[in-house]
Amino acid sequence: MLQFFNMLQLIGGLILAVGYIPQIIKIIKTKSVRDFSRIYIGGIFIGIVFMEAYAIYMFFVQGTAGAFFATNTISFILSGTEFFLVNLYWNRQSK
Repeated sequence: MLQFFNMLQLIGGLILAVGYIPQIIKIIKTKSVRDFSRIYIGGIFIGIVFMEAYAIYMFFVQGTAGAFFATNTISFILSGTEFFLVNLYWNRQSK
């Protein structure tokens, strides 16, 4: 039964993580981010940072939650990329 829930977490986590990719591609292509809320994007990123700290603890200290660690790390990288790009292009557009 535990394997079933681990598989659900892995699939769900991957779906959530790769959801950032189309938006990142659109930002890079259009270089337009004025419709974004930097507070929202920043809040999501900060939340994922805290979850990543927990995932690191669970995986490296407790020896559990491997699927959560893997998918959250992907989310951390991609949401951080989105956050960076939004701030980069926001500042360029305001000049």
